[in-house]
Amino acid sequence: MALMPVNDALERILDGAAPADAPEFLPLAQSFHRVLARDLAALRTHPPFAASAMDGYAVRASEAAAGAVLELQGEAAAGHGFDGTLAQGSAIRIFTGAPVPDGADTIVIQENTERPDDKSVRINLDAEPGRHIRPAGVDFEKGRIGLEAGRILDAGAVTFAAAMNHATLPVYTKPKVAVLATGDELRLPGEELGPGQIIASNTFGVAALARGAGADVIDLGIAEDRMDALDAALDAAIAQGADVLVTIGGASVGDHDLVQKALNARGMDLDFWKIAMRPGKPLMAGRLGALRVIGLPGNPASSLVCAHLFLEPLIARLAGRPDPKRVRKAVLGAELPANDLRQDYLRGDLSEDASGTLTAVPMPRQDSSLMKVFADARCLIIRPPHAPAARPGDPCEVLILRD
Repeated sequence: MALMPVNDALERILDGAAPADAPEFLPLAQSFHRVLARDLAALRTHPPFAASAMDGYAVRASEAAAGAVLELQGEAAAGHGFDGTLAQGSAIRIFTGAPVPDGADTIVIQENTERPDDKSVRINLDAEPGRHIRPAGVDFEKGRIGLEAGRILDAGAVTFAAAMNHATLPVYTKPKVAVLATGDELRLPGEELGPGQIIASNTFGVAALARGAGADVIDLGIAEDRMDALDAALDAAIAQGADVLVTIGGASVGDHDLVQKALNARGMDLDFWKIAMRPGKPLMAGRLGALRVIGLPGNPASSLVCAHLFLEPLIARLAGRPDPKRVRKAVLGAELPANDLRQDYLRGDLSEDASGTLTAVPMPRQDSSLMKVFADARCLIIRPPHAPAARPGDPCEVLILRD
Protein backbone atom coordinates (compact mmCIF):
# COMPACT_ATOMS: atom_id res chain seq x y z
CA MET A 1 0.00 0.00 0.00
CA ALA A 2 1.48 3.39 -1.05
CA LEU A 3 2.17 6.09 1.52
CA MET A 4 -0.75 8.50 1.75
CA PRO A 5 -0.15 12.27 1.95
CA VAL A 6 -1.07 13.81 5.30
CA ASN A 7 -3.79 16.10 3.94
CA ASP A 8 -5.43 13.23 2.05
CA ALA A 9 -5.38 11.09 5.18
CA LEU A 10 -7.00 13.83 7.25
CA GLU A 11 -9.69 14.39 4.63
CA ARG A 12 -10.56 10.70 4.64
CA ILE A 13 -10.61 10.47 8.42
CA LEU A 14 -12.96 13.48 8.63
CA ASP A 15 -15.22 12.25 5.81
CA GLY A 16 -18.82 12.26 7.04
CA ALA A 17 -17.89 13.26 10.59
CA ALA A 18 -20.67 15.32 12.18
CA PRO A 19 -22.34 15.71 15.58
CA ALA A 20 -25.23 13.46 16.55
CA ASP A 21 -28.60 14.77 15.36
CA ALA A 22 -30.38 14.54 18.71
CA PRO A 23 -29.16 17.12 21.24
CA GLU A 24 -28.60 16.53 24.92
CA PHE A 25 -30.46 18.86 27.29
CA LEU A 26 -28.32 19.98 30.21
CA PRO A 27 -29.09 22.16 33.22
CA LEU A 28 -27.65 25.63 32.74
CA ALA A 29 -25.11 25.12 35.52
CA GLN A 30 -23.66 22.06 33.74
CA SER A 31 -23.45 23.56 30.27
CA PHE A 32 -20.17 25.47 30.53
CA HIS A 33 -17.83 24.81 27.59
CA ARG A 34 -20.34 22.58 25.82
CA VAL A 35 -21.50 23.40 22.28
CA LEU A 36 -24.99 24.76 21.63
CA ALA A 37 -26.86 22.40 19.31
CA ARG A 38 -29.85 24.62 18.44
CA ASP A 39 -30.44 28.35 18.02
CA LEU A 40 -31.54 29.85 21.32
CA ALA A 41 -34.28 32.48 21.33
CA ALA A 42 -35.02 34.78 24.25
CA LEU A 43 -37.95 33.74 26.44
CA ARG A 44 -38.28 37.28 27.80
CA THR A 45 -37.49 40.88 26.97
CA HIS A 46 -34.64 42.57 28.82
CA PRO A 47 -34.97 44.89 30.45
CA PRO A 48 -38.71 44.26 30.65
CA PHE A 49 -39.29 47.91 31.51
CA ALA A 50 -37.46 51.23 31.17
CA ALA A 51 -34.89 51.08 33.95
CA SER A 52 -32.57 53.53 35.65
CA ALA A 53 -28.89 53.06 34.79
CA MET A 54 -27.70 55.13 37.75
CA ASP A 55 -28.53 56.11 41.30
CA GLY A 56 -30.18 59.52 41.33
CA TYR A 57 -33.57 61.16 40.83
CA ALA A 58 -36.29 60.46 38.26
CA VAL A 59 -37.67 63.78 36.99
CA ARG A 60 -39.18 65.57 34.00
CA ALA A 61 -36.35 67.18 32.03
CA SER A 62 -38.49 70.25 31.42
CA GLU A 63 -38.68 70.88 35.18
CA ALA A 64 -35.04 70.04 36.01
CA ALA A 65 -32.94 73.01 34.92
CA ALA A 66 -29.91 73.94 37.01
CA GLY A 67 -31.07 75.55 40.26
CA ALA A 68 -34.54 73.99 40.27
CA VAL A 69 -35.74 72.64 43.61
CA LEU A 70 -38.15 69.69 43.35
CA GLU A 71 -40.25 68.08 46.03
CA LEU A 72 -39.42 64.47 46.85
CA GLN A 73 -42.46 62.33 46.10
CA GLY A 74 -41.15 58.84 46.89
CA GLU A 75 -38.57 56.20 46.11
CA ALA A 76 -37.98 53.48 43.49
CA ALA A 77 -35.51 50.62 44.02
CA ALA A 78 -34.66 47.47 42.07
CA GLY A 79 -37.50 45.07 42.67
CA HIS A 80 -39.56 47.76 44.35
CA GLY A 81 -40.81 50.29 41.82
CA PHE A 82 -42.71 53.48 42.60
CA ASP A 83 -46.45 52.84 42.56
CA GLY A 84 -47.93 55.89 40.91
CA THR A 85 -47.17 58.74 38.50
CA LEU A 86 -44.60 61.47 38.95
CA ALA A 87 -46.41 64.66 40.02
CA GLN A 88 -45.69 68.11 38.60
CA GLY A 89 -42.70 69.81 40.22
CA SER A 90 -41.57 66.58 41.92
CA ALA A 91 -38.75 64.08 41.87
CA ILE A 92 -38.53 60.43 42.86
CA ARG A 93 -35.41 59.05 44.48
CA ILE A 94 -34.32 56.14 42.25
CA PHE A 95 -31.63 53.45 42.35
CA THR A 96 -29.88 51.52 39.60
CA GLY A 97 -32.10 48.87 38.03
CA ALA A 98 -35.37 50.31 39.31
CA PRO A 99 -38.26 50.87 36.88
CA VAL A 100 -38.52 54.47 35.72
CA PRO A 101 -41.77 55.87 37.18
CA ASP A 102 -44.59 56.94 34.88
CA GLY A 103 -44.25 60.61 34.00
CA ALA A 104 -40.43 60.75 34.36
CA ASP A 105 -38.30 61.06 31.21
CA THR A 106 -34.77 61.41 32.60
CA ILE A 107 -32.53 60.56 35.54
CA VAL A 108 -30.41 63.18 37.25
CA ILE A 109 -27.48 61.39 38.87
CA GLN A 110 -27.04 62.05 42.56
CA GLU A 111 -23.61 63.67 42.01
CA ASN A 112 -25.42 66.51 40.19
CA THR A 113 -27.83 67.27 43.04
CA GLU A 114 -27.98 68.58 46.58
CA ARG A 115 -30.46 67.91 49.36
CA PRO A 116 -31.58 71.17 51.07
CA ASP A 117 -33.66 69.04 53.43
CA ASP A 118 -35.29 65.62 53.71
CA LYS A 119 -38.24 66.61 51.52
CA SER A 120 -36.61 68.23 48.49
CA VAL A 121 -33.72 68.01 46.02
CA ARG A 122 -31.86 70.80 44.19
CA ILE A 123 -30.72 70.18 40.59
CA ASN A 124 -27.21 71.52 39.90
CA LEU A 125 -26.92 70.70 36.19
CA ASP A 126 -29.47 71.02 33.40
CA ALA A 127 -31.19 67.67 32.80
CA GLU A 128 -31.40 66.14 29.32
CA PRO A 129 -34.36 63.98 28.21
CA GLY A 130 -33.59 60.22 28.17
CA ARG A 131 -30.32 60.45 30.12
CA HIS A 132 -29.36 57.39 32.18
CA ILE A 133 -32.46 55.43 31.17
CA ARG A 134 -32.22 51.93 29.69
CA PRO A 135 -35.22 51.53 27.36
CA ALA A 136 -37.28 48.35 27.59
CA GLY A 137 -35.79 45.70 25.30
CA VAL A 138 -32.56 47.59 24.69
CA ASP A 139 -30.57 44.40 25.42
CA PHE A 140 -32.79 41.78 23.77
CA GLU A 141 -36.44 41.10 22.95
CA LYS A 142 -38.55 38.03 23.53
CA GLY A 143 -38.55 35.66 20.54
CA ARG A 144 -35.32 36.97 18.99
CA ILE A 145 -32.41 34.55 18.44
CA GLY A 146 -29.77 35.39 21.01
CA LEU A 147 -27.26 32.54 20.60
CA GLU A 148 -26.72 30.52 17.44
CA ALA A 149 -26.09 26.80 17.17
CA GLY A 150 -22.40 25.96 17.26
CA ARG A 151 -21.56 28.55 19.92
CA ILE A 152 -19.20 27.24 22.56
CA LEU A 153 -20.86 28.10 25.84
CA ASP A 154 -18.26 30.27 27.53
CA ALA A 155 -18.99 32.38 30.61
CA GLY A 156 -20.57 35.18 28.56
CA ALA A 157 -22.83 32.83 26.62
CA VAL A 158 -23.97 31.01 29.78
CA THR A 159 -24.77 34.35 31.41
CA PHE A 160 -26.73 35.43 28.35
CA ALA A 161 -28.65 32.14 28.21
CA ALA A 162 -29.61 32.55 31.85
CA ALA A 163 -30.75 36.14 31.25
CA MET A 164 -32.94 34.89 28.39
CA ASN A 165 -34.60 32.69 31.04
CA HIS A 166 -33.36 29.28 29.86
CA ALA A 167 -32.97 26.74 32.66
CA THR A 168 -31.76 23.96 30.33
CA LEU A 169 -29.78 24.16 27.11
CA PRO A 170 -29.66 21.87 24.04
CA VAL A 171 -26.03 20.87 23.51
CA TYR A 172 -24.24 18.45 21.22
CA THR A 173 -23.51 15.12 22.87
CA LYS A 174 -19.86 14.46 23.55
CA PRO A 175 -18.40 11.82 21.26
CA LYS A 176 -17.24 8.72 23.12
CA VAL A 177 -13.64 7.84 22.40
CA ALA A 178 -12.42 4.43 23.57
CA VAL A 179 -8.65 4.25 24.10
CA LEU A 180 -6.89 0.89 24.07
CA ALA A 181 -3.19 0.28 24.64
CA THR A 182 -1.83 -3.01 23.28
CA GLY A 183 1.27 -5.03 24.03
CA ASP A 184 2.59 -7.71 26.38
CA GLU A 185 5.36 -5.34 27.43
CA LEU A 186 3.05 -2.68 28.89
CA ARG A 187 2.20 -2.03 32.53
CA LEU A 188 0.30 0.79 34.19
CA PRO A 189 2.07 3.57 36.10
CA GLY A 190 2.80 2.43 39.64
CA GLU A 191 2.94 -1.27 38.77
CA GLU A 192 6.04 -3.40 39.15
CA LEU A 193 7.97 -3.86 35.91
CA GLY A 194 9.33 -7.21 34.86
CA PRO A 195 12.23 -7.79 32.48
CA GLY A 196 11.62 -6.07 29.13
CA GLN A 197 8.48 -4.27 30.35
CA ILE A 198 7.70 -0.53 30.10
CA ILE A 199 5.05 1.90 31.33
CA ALA A 200 2.00 2.47 29.11
CA SER A 201 2.32 6.27 29.06
CA ASN A 202 0.81 7.09 25.65
CA THR A 203 -2.68 6.16 26.80
CA PHE A 204 -2.81 9.02 29.27
CA GLY A 205 -1.59 11.64 26.83
CA VAL A 206 -3.98 10.55 24.09
CA ALA A 207 -6.88 10.40 26.55
CA ALA A 208 -6.05 13.89 27.86
CA LEU A 209 -5.96 15.26 24.31
CA ALA A 210 -9.31 13.61 23.54
CA ARG A 211 -10.95 15.11 26.62
CA GLY A 212 -9.52 18.52 25.80
CA ALA A 213 -10.98 18.28 22.30
CA GLY A 214 -14.48 17.64 23.69
CA ALA A 215 -14.79 13.86 24.07
CA ASP A 216 -15.80 11.51 26.84
CA VAL A 217 -13.07 8.90 27.16
CA ILE A 218 -13.62 5.18 27.71
CA ASP A 219 -10.45 3.67 29.14
CA LEU A 220 -10.15 0.11 27.82
CA GLY A 221 -6.87 -0.46 29.63
CA ILE A 222 -4.17 -2.67 28.17
CA ALA A 223 -4.80 -5.65 25.91
CA GLU A 224 -2.15 -8.32 25.70
CA ASP A 225 -0.98 -9.57 22.32
CA ARG A 226 -3.69 -12.21 22.04
CA MET A 227 -6.68 -12.30 19.74
CA ASP A 228 -9.08 -13.12 22.60
CA ALA A 229 -7.84 -10.11 24.61
CA LEU A 230 -8.31 -7.81 21.63
CA ASP A 231 -11.77 -9.26 20.92
CA ALA A 232 -12.81 -8.62 24.53
CA ALA A 233 -11.64 -5.01 24.28
CA LEU A 234 -13.54 -4.51 21.02
CA ASP A 235 -16.68 -5.95 22.63
CA ALA A 236 -16.28 -3.50 25.53
CA ALA A 237 -15.88 -0.52 23.19
CA ILE A 238 -19.01 -1.43 21.24
CA ALA A 239 -21.03 -2.25 24.37
CA GLN A 240 -20.23 1.17 25.85
CA GLY A 241 -21.33 3.00 22.70
CA ALA A 242 -17.95 4.25 21.51
CA ASP A 243 -17.99 6.50 18.46
CA VAL A 244 -14.23 6.23 17.96
CA LEU A 245 -11.85 3.44 18.90
CA VAL A 246 -8.24 4.54 19.31
CA THR A 247 -5.68 1.75 19.55
CA ILE A 248 -2.08 2.43 20.47
CA GLY A 249 0.56 0.12 19.05
CA GLY A 250 0.23 -3.20 17.24
CA ALA A 251 -1.37 -1.80 14.10
CA SER A 252 1.39 -2.86 11.72
CA VAL A 253 1.71 -6.32 10.13
CA GLY A 254 4.46 -7.98 12.17
CA ASP A 255 4.04 -11.36 13.84
CA HIS A 256 3.09 -9.69 17.14
CA ASP A 257 1.05 -6.85 15.64
CA LEU A 258 -2.45 -8.29 16.03
CA VAL A 259 -4.66 -5.18 16.17
CA GLN A 260 -5.26 -4.93 12.44
CA LYS A 261 -5.79 -8.70 12.21
CA ALA A 262 -8.34 -8.65 15.02
CA LEU A 263 -10.23 -5.75 13.47
CA ASN A 264 -10.17 -7.28 9.99
CA ALA A 265 -11.55 -10.50 11.46
CA ARG A 266 -14.49 -8.49 12.83
CA GLY A 267 -15.18 -6.98 9.40
CA MET A 268 -13.35 -3.67 9.56
CA ASP A 269 -13.33 -1.68 6.34
CA LEU A 270 -9.66 -0.65 6.28
CA ASP A 271 -9.12 2.72 4.64
CA PHE A 272 -5.33 3.07 4.94
CA TRP A 273 -2.48 2.33 7.32
CA LYS A 274 0.61 4.09 6.01
CA ILE A 275 1.09 7.86 5.83
CA ALA A 276 3.88 9.86 4.23
CA MET A 277 4.88 11.54 7.48
CA ARG A 278 7.55 11.35 10.16
CA PRO A 279 6.99 10.47 12.93
CA GLY A 280 3.78 8.48 12.56
CA LYS A 281 4.06 6.53 9.32
CA PRO A 282 2.20 3.38 10.52
CA LEU A 283 -1.17 5.02 11.25
CA MET A 284 -4.29 2.94 10.57
CA ALA A 285 -7.77 4.23 9.78
CA GLY A 286 -10.97 2.35 9.06
CA ARG A 287 -14.57 1.68 10.02
CA LEU A 288 -16.17 -1.18 11.91
CA GLY A 289 -19.80 -0.48 11.16
CA ALA A 290 -20.55 2.90 12.72
CA LEU A 291 -17.40 2.72 14.85
CA ARG A 292 -14.52 4.81 13.54
CA VAL A 293 -11.13 3.25 14.14
CA ILE A 294 -7.78 5.02 14.40
CA GLY A 295 -4.70 2.92 15.10
CA LEU A 296 -1.90 5.09 16.45
CA PRO A 297 1.76 4.06 16.39
CA GLY A 298 3.25 2.82 19.64
CA ASN A 299 6.13 5.27 20.01
CA PRO A 300 5.09 8.20 22.25
CA ALA A 301 6.00 11.07 19.94
CA SER A 302 4.48 9.26 16.97
CA SER A 303 1.20 8.61 18.77
CA LEU A 304 0.91 12.16 20.11
CA VAL A 305 1.80 13.82 16.80
CA CYS A 306 -0.81 11.67 15.03
CA ALA A 307 -3.36 12.37 17.77
CA HIS A 308 -2.90 16.13 17.30
CA LEU A 309 -3.11 15.87 13.50
CA PHE A 310 -5.96 13.41 13.09
CA LEU A 311 -7.77 12.56 16.34
CA GLU A 312 -8.23 16.12 17.64
CA PRO A 313 -9.90 17.43 14.44
CA LEU A 314 -12.07 14.30 14.24
CA ILE A 315 -13.33 14.79 17.79
CA ALA A 316 -13.94 18.48 17.09
CA ARG A 317 -16.16 17.58 14.12
CA LEU A 318 -18.08 14.97 16.09
CA ALA A 319 -18.52 17.38 19.00
CA GLY A 320 -19.74 20.27 16.82
CA ARG A 321 -16.69 22.37 17.66
CA PRO A 322 -14.68 24.51 15.23
CA ASP A 323 -11.73 22.79 13.61
CA PRO A 324 -8.61 23.38 15.74
CA LYS A 325 -6.48 26.14 14.27
CA ARG A 326 -3.04 25.32 15.60
CA VAL A 327 -0.91 26.03 12.52
CA ARG A 328 0.89 29.40 12.50
CA LYS A 329 3.45 31.15 10.32
CA ALA A 330 6.97 31.36 11.75
CA VAL A 331 10.62 31.63 10.74
CA LEU A 332 13.35 29.08 11.34
CA GLY A 333 16.01 29.70 13.94
CA ALA A 334 18.38 26.98 12.70
CA GLU A 335 19.54 25.28 9.53
CA LEU A 336 17.62 22.23 8.29
CA PRO A 337 18.67 19.74 5.61
CA ALA A 338 16.61 18.97 2.52
CA ASN A 339 13.63 16.67 3.20
CA ASP A 340 12.67 13.39 1.54
CA LEU A 341 9.23 12.15 0.42
CA ARG A 342 7.69 12.24 3.92
CA GLN A 343 6.27 15.30 5.69
CA ASP A 344 8.27 15.95 8.84
CA TYR A 345 6.92 17.18 12.18
CA LEU A 346 9.99 18.23 14.13
CA ARG A 347 9.59 18.85 17.84
CA GLY A 348 10.75 22.40 18.44
CA ASP A 349 11.03 25.35 20.78
CA LEU A 350 9.22 28.59 19.95
CA SER A 351 9.87 32.22 20.83
CA GLU A 352 8.13 35.48 19.93
CA ASP A 353 9.81 38.85 19.49
CA ALA A 354 8.38 42.32 20.13
CA SER A 355 6.92 42.47 16.60
CA GLY A 356 5.03 39.21 17.09
CA THR A 357 7.28 37.15 14.82
CA LEU A 358 7.55 33.51 15.91
CA THR A 359 10.93 31.79 15.65
CA ALA A 360 11.06 27.99 15.73
CA VAL A 361 14.16 25.98 16.61
CA PRO A 362 14.12 22.18 16.32
CA MET A 363 15.10 20.12 19.35
CA PRO A 364 18.52 18.52 18.94
CA ARG A 365 17.04 15.01 19.31
CA GLN A 366 14.03 13.88 17.28
CA ASP A 367 13.75 10.15 18.10
CA SER A 368 10.05 9.25 18.29
CA SER A 369 10.52 7.31 21.52
CA LEU A 370 11.69 10.34 23.51
CA MET A 371 8.94 11.59 25.81
CA LYS A 372 10.82 14.41 27.53
CA VAL A 373 11.58 16.00 24.17
CA PHE A 374 7.88 16.05 23.30
CA ALA A 375 6.92 17.39 26.75
CA ASP A 376 9.47 20.21 26.38
CA ALA A 377 8.45 21.09 22.81
CA ARG A 378 6.25 24.12 22.23
CA CYS A 379 5.57 23.38 18.58
CA LEU A 380 5.95 20.96 15.70
CA ILE A 381 7.93 22.41 12.81
CA ILE A 382 6.26 21.27 9.60
CA ARG A 383 8.60 20.30 6.76
CA PRO A 384 6.73 19.46 3.54
CA PRO A 385 7.85 16.54 1.37
CA HIS A 386 10.92 17.33 -0.74
CA ALA A 387 11.45 20.67 1.01
CA PRO A 388 14.86 22.12 0.10
CA ALA A 389 17.54 22.83 2.66
CA ALA A 390 16.60 25.80 4.83
CA ARG A 391 18.56 28.49 6.68
CA PRO A 392 17.78 30.61 9.75
CA GLY A 393 15.21 33.26 8.88
CA ASP A 394 13.51 31.15 6.21
CA PRO A 395 9.69 31.00 6.55
CA CYS A 396 8.05 27.88 7.88
CA GLU A 397 4.80 26.68 9.44
CA VAL A 398 4.47 25.37 12.96
CA LEU A 399 1.75 23.49 14.78
CA ILE A 400 1.39 25.03 18.24
CA LEU A 401 1.50 22.51 21.08
CA ARG A 402 1.41 24.91 24.02
CA ASP A 403 1.84 28.60 24.81
